Amino acid sequence: LPYDFLSRIASQDLGVELPEKGRFAAGNVFLPVNEASRAHCKKIVEQIIAEQGQTMLGWRVLPIDTDGADVGPTARQSQPYMEQLFIEAADGIEGDDFERQLYIIRKRSTTVLRSDESMKQAKMFYICSLSTKVIIYKGMLTAHQVKPFYPDLEQEDYTAHLAMVHSRFSTNTFPSWDRAQPNRFMSHNTEINPLISTHNQIPPHK
Repeated sequence: LPYDFLSRIASQDLGVELPEKGRFAAGNVFLPVNEASRAHCKKIVEQIIAEQGQTMLGWRVLPIDTDGADVGPTARQSQPYMEQLFIEAADGIEGDDFERQLYIIRKRSTTVLRSDESMKQAKMFYICSLSTKVIIYKGMLTAHQVKPFYPDLEQEDYTAHLAMVHSRFSTNTFPSWDRAQPNRFMSHNTEINPLISTHNQIPPHK
């Protein structure tokens, strides 16, 4: 996470002073473009955060520049609304225990909302990442479009020890915003797996 940047924009945009490193999580969330559906999604997420005993700090509208990144017509047509979510750890919760709660929040929210048949844009809901360690900016974009699409990434105080960019062509599924790489903690190309299993057999341990 770019802690200096997140502390600045949380104070600037939300009027919130973030807790110390490791005591808060941030994540980018895809939401329906329909205002009522979006409000419903946020309400459910906030409800689940409370049920898991954690503290909701706020939602920040994630800045994007569709025109500046020259996003194509197909991607524009299916583009979700995007916000950034901030959560504070409950007293006595830290480290892996907090990460576990964040995982549960993400999975419960996803299960409830993406399977909601009463919401036409249910599949637009997608939590890109939710962690004290990692944040992911992803989309139905080419590699060179990522930075201009997300102005956050151009900020001078957006710093991190490690950054990874991963892109791939969608070969066996129709491309979409939620299926765009990278995954939440690692990136991989599944097409190499059959090759590995066939030609690089590891002998049994003796």
